[in-house]
Amino acid sequence: MKTGKNYKFWFCTGSQDLYGDECLQKVAEHSKIIVEKLNESGNLPFEVVWKPTLITNELIRRTFNEANIDDECAGVIVWMHTFSPAKSWILGLQEYRKPLLHLHTQFNMEIPYDTIDMDFMNENQSAHGDREFGHMVTRMGIERKVVVGHWSDEKLQKKIGSWMRTAIGVVESSHIRVMRVADNMRNVAVTEGDKVEAQLKFGWEIDAYPVNEIAESVAAVSESDTNALVDEYYSKYNILLEGRDPAEFRKHVAVQAQIELGFERFLEEKNYQAIVTHFGDLGALKQLPGLAIQRLMEKGYGFGAEGDWKVAAMVRLMKIMTSGMKDAKGTSMLEDYTYNLVPGKEGILEAHMLEICPSIADGPISIKCQPLSMGDREDPARLVFTSKEGTGIATSLVDLGDRFRLLINTVDCKKVEKPMPKLPVATNFWTPQPDLITGAEAWILAGGAHHTAFTYDLTAEQMGDWAEAMGIEPVYIDNETTIRNLKKDLMLGNLVYRK
Repeated sequence: MKTGKNYKFWFCTGSQDLYGDECLQKVAEHSKIIVEKLNESGNLPFEVVWKPTLITNELIRRTFNEANIDDECAGVIVWMHTFSPAKSWILGLQEYRKPLLHLHTQFNMEIPYDTIDMDFMNENQSAHGDREFGHMVTRMGIERKVVVGHWSDEKLQKKIGSWMRTAIGVVESSHIRVMRVADNMRNVAVTEGDKVEAQLKFGWEIDAYPVNEIAESVAAVSESDTNALVDEYYSKYNILLEGRDPAEFRKHVAVQAQIELGFERFLEEKNYQAIVTHFGDLGALKQLPGLAIQRLMEKGYGFGAEGDWKVAAMVRLMKIMTSGMKDAKGTSMLEDYTYNLVPGKEGILEAHMLEICPSIADGPISIKCQPLSMGDREDPARLVFTSKEGTGIATSLVDLGDRFRLLINTVDCKKVEKPMPKLPVATNFWTPQPDLITGAEAWILAGGAHHTAFTYDLTAEQMGDWAEAMGIEPVYIDNETTIRNLKKDLMLGNLVYRK
């Protein structure tokens, strides 16, 4: 499926006309060079588009409103080359509705000691022009990203590139539609949530469908289409019969192929980008969707188990934010299952009954078909694998009743010590930062759920910036976390973010 548009970011330079046309020509020349070099750097995932210098209220307001209605514009980068009186920006900022990055830089890297005069000083005033602009944005209470340094610095360029992915998440959030197949698991708290508030905050649409309406779409898939997809499975994955009859095994796999095709066609027809299922309400489906859901996630769909629509939307969001990323390691829904508490080897075994995205797999991916007591259906086929090593983030969007909170835990993914031949599911094993004991205590104190939207490819800063842009509370758990400071952060969050 399509995981994003060909987005662009506008580069808007602020100035004024006190110093004449010659100065303004240099401002335009300098900003064009910066845009050109940023685009040539290879450090930005999206194109930067130069816009004419902004010097009047009318032009600023018109430019921001044009950005609002341009479907390809995902955000605006602003820079005050000279001194731009900030009251000129008020109307434009009041009406602007997309992500904003304030680039605090200057054209020259070094003070030209031998030649500097007042003309140079007047033409290169970012040091106080950006402060004038920054004051107004702060006074107006507008959320934005501030990046400081010389525009040619690779670290600065990568910061801009990182923010671009966050901006895509902000813009695309309002395009996420989650299809709920039946309801969520009975008596479970964390999979519940205020769907109206989620649409107000994030733009998500969360709709329910009777399971048999989707089952009819599955039943309508032809035998030839199903067999063609099964052939693809058999060519792509290892087949682990484990004593089962080959023909009987293939029939079980074919059920998942039919579910994948039926679900995907229904999602495309109804324009949904994420889906939740629940093992307690499968209707006419012959198996709990396993391999089928895993494949849909790999294609870019979000998923949440037991009706967890918040996780489904967050997985979809992360898939969008990481789309096109070079050397991406993967994004998936995961669930905390069981601990290893051996000193020096502490960690959490992450898994689920079936539905883990193969984008996070390391090494061979196999198909197994084994009984599953939950769901009361025939044995479902699923993809099994172990996951990559490396640092990632586990996030949990929780509804606290009066607001949403996003927990962001940096985790270190590792290989388990020994094989687990009797465990027929995909797994990931990680140690939460700063350590298992502190991380788990912090997660529980902050109200984190047992389902997570996990990725190797985004940073805690990026997801925290997204949360702040959405007006919700980010809570970080990482190597700097102590329980004492976390409790203070949570108390402060209760005051700042509560309605």
